[in-house]
Amino acid sequence: MAKGDRYLKVVAWSDEDKCFIGTCPQLMYGGSYGDDAQQVFAELCELVEEAIETLEEAGKPLPQPLALQELENLLRRDARGLVTPAVRPSP
Repeated sequence: MAKGDRYLKVVAWSDEDKCFIGTCPQLMYGGSYGDDAQQVFAELCELVEEAIETLEEAGKPLPQPLALQELENLLRRDARGLVTPAVRPSP
């Protein structure tokens, strides 16, 4: 298992950008984009591994991966409108 496999990765369609956007909220602000969701995900996985390698080379700690239970709690809270738009997960 690669180190990046423990991190949440999101690929979603962006109406504004007219393409799929991939991101890993715990490791990077940017990500990958393109017309094919599977290709965007594959590129995102590579970017996540590179981000981990960069952090390790710099001697910085890796962020704690988001546990599934934490994600479920965030989504439930969001469904009730309790999460602010600044931290709201992408649909």
